[in-house]
Amino acid sequence: MTTLLWGVLPYVVFALLVAGLVWRHRYDRFGWTTRSSQVYESRLLNIASPAFHYGILFVLVGHLVGLFVPESWTDALGVSERTYHLFSLYGGTAAGVLAVAGIALLIYRRRTRAPVFRATTANDKLMYVVLAAAIVTGMVAKLSHSSGDGYNYRQSIAPWARSLFTLQPDLDRMAGVPVLYEVHAVIGMVLIALVPYTRLVHMFSAPVQYLFRPYVVYRSRDPEQLGPRPERRGWEKTGS
Repeated sequence: MTTLLWGVLPYVVFALLVAGLVWRHRYDRFGWTTRSSQVYESRLLNIASPAFHYGILFVLVGHLVGLFVPESWTDALGVSERTYHLFSLYGGTAAGVLAVAGIALLIYRRRTRAPVFRATTANDKLMYVVLAAAIVTGMVAKLSHSSGDGYNYRQSIAPWARSLFTLQPDLDRMAGVPVLYEVHAVIGMVLIALVPYTRLVHMFSAPVQYLFRPYVVYRSRDPEQLGPRPERRGWEKTGS
């Protein structure tokens, strides 16, 4: 089971992620979207969407730092394990609460607004369940080991995660990892595998080109310079 979860599953997830992205880009480009439901309801969405997106962004950054910045680097900067733990505990909890509040409001909106609910697919429901489970289990795991310096996952889970990129998974690092952290890691991998097959695929569509595109200039119409409008053709005329 250890080999299956920590030595095989991560590569299966990576294969599903890459294959799904390639398939969606090649055969479902018009489906590569959030399928926004803002046209049906915008008041709640304008609150829930920013809360969720900012929360999940901070959660993602925290995971990237925790997993891929070695403990020796923060030690070299003079950041003690106690300081790192407190920053991770309070900062991660705040980000998690913001993300959970956002996703809870999004789910409430979908359930109570009939047009939005009718536009919700089984795929969306599965995505919400897995996404919420990943966030909640991460928060519960962190809070359940919050006393003292907490659980130092940077000496177990983080080295294992980095070893995956060398194609030599360090399975021994996962021995003794608390069950809640293991559950969170498995659900997180399932979520990654689902990304290309759900509306979450839009996370790979950052509008970077907007930073470099030329400005679109709009000019008001000056009747004196442009003269009178041309006469409308028959099918363009409005009824009297």
